[in-house]
Amino acid sequence: MVPIAGQLLVKASVGGCTLLLSLCLGFPPSVTTCPPYCLCASDIVSCSGRNLSALPFDLPSYATRLDLSHNALAALPADWISPSFGRLATVVLSRNSISQIEANAFAVTPHLLHLDLSSNQLTALNSSVFAGLKELKELLLFGNQIMQINPGAFSDLHSLQRLYLSGNRLTAFPLGLYWEPGGPRNLTFLDLSYNRISEAPVQRLLSLTQRGGIYLQENPLVCDCAFIGLLEYWMWKQYRPLVDFRGEYPCRDESGASNCSQEEVSDMPLKVQTYQVEPGKWVRVPCPGLAPTAQEGQVVFWVTPRTVVNSSTNDPKAHLIVSPNGTLQIRAALMEDSGVYGCVAARGRHYNPYESPNVNVVVGNLSAASASGLAHRSSAEHFNTAFTTLASCVVSIILVLLYLYLTPCRCRESRAGGSRGCGGRAIILCSDPREEESGQRRSNGKRVAFLEPQAEDSVASGQKTPAINSAHVTTEGILKNGSRTVGQTFTDPAHMV
Repeated sequence: MVPIAGQLLVKASVGGCTLLLSLCLGFPPSVTTCPPYCLCASDIVSCSGRNLSALPFDLPSYATRLDLSHNALAALPADWISPSFGRLATVVLSRNSISQIEANAFAVTPHLLHLDLSSNQLTALNSSVFAGLKELKELLLFGNQIMQINPGAFSDLHSLQRLYLSGNRLTAFPLGLYWEPGGPRNLTFLDLSYNRISEAPVQRLLSLTQRGGIYLQENPLVCDCAFIGLLEYWMWKQYRPLVDFRGEYPCRDESGASNCSQEEVSDMPLKVQTYQVEPGKWVRVPCPGLAPTAQEGQVVFWVTPRTVVNSSTNDPKAHLIVSPNGTLQIRAALMEDSGVYGCVAARGRHYNPYESPNVNVVVGNLSAASASGLAHRSSAEHFNTAFTTLASCVVSIILVLLYLYLTPCRCRESRAGGSRGCGGRAIILCSDPREEESGQRRSNGKRVAFLEPQAEDSVASGQKTPAINSAHVTTEGILKNGSRTVGQTFTDPAHMV
C-alpha cells in the first residue's frame, strides 16, 4: 500500500510541475501534449518520416518550427493546418507527394519566414497560392515538376529574398517575379538551374543582375550573339553565378562567337573613354571595341545609369537611342545622364585586366565637376581627421580622470598600530612616503604622481611605513589650461592634536 501511494504521489507531483511549467510559459495545458509519433523539443515539432497522409490536429500550437518532411502528404487544402499555429516561422514539407496547393492555404501562417516545398510533385503554381506570406524570406521549390507559373502566384511575397526553382521543367524565364504588382521587391537570389529554358532575356538580365544573383547553368540556352555578349560581359564583371559554374553554361568553347565578331570587332585595346557634353546638347558614344562599320544584324545593349537599351527596339522620340552599328545617342542631355555606361556586345575576346567595355559620360563642365568632386572628398577627409582627433582627445581625458579618481591609494597602518581610514582614497592624491619619513616637505605640500599598486607588506615584516600624510593633503585641478590650482584641504581627524 505504501509503495503504491508513493507512486501516486510522484505522478501527482510530476503532473503538477508540468502544469505549472505550462502556465508559466504561457501555454494552455490543453495544447502542450505531443503526439506519440512526433518529437517535440522546446518550440520545435518534428513529425518527419512517419508516413502521414494528413496533418494531425493534436499538435502543440506553440511551435515555431514544424517539420513534416518524408511523409505521404498529397495535397494542402485551405484548412490543412489549424489557425492556432500563428507562431510558425518555419515549415518543412519536403519529400512528400504534394501535387496541389489550394489558394490561401498559408493564410493562417502569416509569420512564416522559411517555407520548404522541395522534392514534391507540383506541376503549376496557381494564383494566390502563397497569399498571406508577406514576411516570407526564403522559398524552396526545387526538385518539383513545375512547368507553369500563373500570374499572381508571387503577388504577396513582398519580403522574399531567396527563391529556389532548380530542377523543374520551366521553359521560360519567370519575368513576372519582378514586374507583377506586389511581387518580391528585394529578391537577391534566384536559382533557375537545371530547367528547360532556351531563351535568355538578355536586356532584363542586364538590369536584374545588378541587384542580385541569377543562376542559369544547365539550361539549353541558345548561343546567339546577344547571349554570347552577355556571357562576355558577365565574365568581365566577375559575376559569381557565371564564374562559379562556368563549365555548366552553353557556348563554353565560344564557337558561336566567330559568327558575331569576324569583321566588326576592332583589335584596339578597350580603354575607358570620357565623353563630355553640355546640357541640352546631343552626344554620340561609340561602343568600345566595335568598328564603325559593324554588322547591323547584331544586337548591341547599353547599360546606362538608369536603364538598359538595345539596338533592336528604338523609338525615334526616345531620349536614348542605339544605332544599328552600336553607337549610343543621347539627345538633349540632362545632368542626371552623367555616369558610367557599359556596351554589351559579342566581341569574341577575353578582356585583359586593364581593358573595359565601359565609358564615362559627363554632362556639363568636366573641370568643374572634377573640382567639385575633389572639394567634396577633401572636405570629407578634413571632417574625418578632425572628428578622429576630437574623439582621441576625449578618450584621453576620460582615461586620465579614471586613473586619477578611481585608482585607490593603499591603506597602511599608522605607527600607533591602528588602521588609517581610506574612505576618501578615491579622491586623495598620494604623497611620497620618503618625504614624510625625512620630515621634508615641499613648500606647497602637494604632489601629483602616477604610482603602480604595490603588494601589501606581511605582518612579520614589522611596522608598515605610512603611504600618505593626510595631515595636509589637498586636491588639485589639472587639465585646466595646463596650470595647477590649489583646492580644498583634507585633514585626518586621527592626527589632529
